[in-house]
Amino acid sequence: MPISTSTRISSPARGYAWNGPIPILAAAALWGSTGTAASFAPSGTSAAAIGSAGLLLGGALLFATTRRGAARTRSVRRAGDRWLFVLGAVAVAGYPVTFYPAVARTGVAMATVIALGSAPVFAGLLAWFTGQGRPAARWAAATLLAVSGCAVMVLGPVLGGKGQEIDLFGVGLAACGGLTYAIYSMLGGRLIARGHDSGAVMGVMFGGAAVLVLPVVLGSGMHWLASPRGAAVALHLAVFTTFLAYRLFGYGLRHTTVTTATTLTLAEPAVAALLGVTVVGERLPLVSWCGMGVLAVSLLLLARPARTE
Repeated sequence: MPISTSTRISSPARGYAWNGPIPILAAAALWGSTGTAASFAPSGTSAAAIGSAGLLLGGALLFATTRRGAARTRSVRRAGDRWLFVLGAVAVAGYPVTFYPAVARTGVAMATVIALGSAPVFAGLLAWFTGQGRPAARWAAATLLAVSGCAVMVLGPVLGGKGQEIDLFGVGLAACGGLTYAIYSMLGGRLIARGHDSGAVMGVMFGGAAVLVLPVVLGSGMHWLASPRGAAVALHLAVFTTFLAYRLFGYGLRHTTVTTATTLTLAEPAVAALLGVTVVGERLPLVSWCGMGVLAVSLLLLARPARTE
């Protein structure tokens, strides 16, 4: 059955947070290390190549470690859901080739707030338009708080600049990244709700996406992967921000609506900002810390099980 925006897959209220929001927040925390890890890549490396290499290796790892992979693949054909997997793989492949170039054009702050801030809105609209129900009032309020807090947090340092131009093409690429994320989250949730194993869903979609981004990695040159720093960055993106993060995300989708899940992942820029301060040595103004507080309130609101939804 399809996932409704007003109901979640049944689970005991007591274990709701640990089964749904907590794994998704853990995945968002891992995704938050992406920017810090990518900053250690050899200079001159293409942004799209870095993201695609992580997806290539991580997607192959997800597919190779999928339990009962062959049986699950046969089940996909029998269930007639093959086109959903194909579309999901295309959407997954679209994320690194849109988001990472957006980061290169607009900067980490601007690209992150546009992509991750737009994803919950896209998810809610897609669920509504595809007949899965109108978003719940609590989700709308929490999403508004999360997007506002996220915007204040990551744009705090930028707002102090004067005469700063906005790269409209980069903004468009970041929005496309948010749309692709919303699409493959929705499709993954739909397939899991139809009875497919969450690990198999992520393994098949990301395995297919790995094949699709292979030309990007080969075309951008692979010399940077031969260096210790380049290999370490690629392995981190593959093992932690792709393989482990999407295992957690897939598990969380079994117990959480897609609209709620995409809002919860707005924790990613908060983690990215904290890593920037503690690891890279960046400084955040007071307004950014206030935005992080607003974001935390919205995430706590979503992490609590609703009495009636």
